[in-house]
Amino acid sequence: MKFIRIILFPIVPIYYLVTWLRNMLYDSGIKASKSYDIPIICVGNLSTGGTGKTPMIEYLVRLLKDAKSVATLSRGYKRVTEGYVLGDNNSRADTIGDEPYQFLRKFNDIKVAVDGNRQNGIEQLLSLKDKPEVILLDDAYQHRKVKAGFNILLTSYDQLYYGDIVLPTGNLREPRSGAKRADIIVVTKCPKEISQSKKNAMTSKLNIQPHQYLFFSYIDYSDKVISKNNTLELVTLPKFTLVTGIANAKPLVGFLTEKDLDFDHIEYTDHYNFRPTDIEMLATKELILTTEKDFVRLSDNEDLQDSLYYLPITLKIADSNIFDDLVKSFVG
Repeated sequence: MKFIRIILFPIVPIYYLVTWLRNMLYDSGIKASKSYDIPIICVGNLSTGGTGKTPMIEYLVRLLKDAKSVATLSRGYKRVTEGYVLGDNNSRADTIGDEPYQFLRKFNDIKVAVDGNRQNGIEQLLSLKDKPEVILLDDAYQHRKVKAGFNILLTSYDQLYYGDIVLPTGNLREPRSGAKRADIIVVTKCPKEISQSKKNAMTSKLNIQPHQYLFFSYIDYSDKVISKNNTLELVTLPKFTLVTGIANAKPLVGFLTEKDLDFDHIEYTDHYNFRPTDIEMLATKELILTTEKDFVRLSDNEDLQDSLYYLPITLKIADSNIFDDLVKSFVG
């Protein structure tokens, strides 16, 4: 894969020019972005994934749902349905996508919708009798047809956008200059202890603009693992198989290794659609640990229900009081 990316380098200037021109047309108003009368918060990234958008959406849901009626809107990546779908009791990971299904399972007091056409999705939500008061757009930073009122841009600590280039050789969906649209930039998946000098260096390299705020966050892992019918202490686990189908499993693998746990790792691509042969192979494993996103796709398989566990995670933000106040001030 790396070799293919290298030989595709001549396409990089073309991709850069096309995406830069597209942004310029939107920024100048030649191409129209639609605004709405309710608070819309966009969470996204410049890179192709692995920055922690799902934990950030969940953080915002917890922050806002007690005071406002909240809806999430995603495209529903790799779902079998098309168009606008509002999540309900009959929804599954394959009908609305794994991440929206995770939101639906976790929060019973919000609306979870999917639509590749974000404008249509917003309008469908606003046509509901009990329409939401706040909409969280998941992974919509490049969806310029909608003008979100507040943009939160995520960049991973171990792969900051300032050191990257655009596709297909790099991982950026658009040039680094696109970061200027953000109101808040969050460096995710940081070490729990990070020096002020390191923060200052990243602040300088990320070229934070006067109107922007920069925050640093880390993943807080639970000390328990959860299945459909059981809970176990993480440190007491016997040897297990770690199964991941996410964009960046390195932080999780590092955490488990630091805990001196004994495990084998089976790594799949992001949003991997597990096949019957995969399930048959996994059913031979005595104990499986996975991410919550993978758990919602695997847990309906009866052959895995006695062996399948996930490790809950929570996003923690340094100076969270300032971050929270900025979001609440926008929501009003």
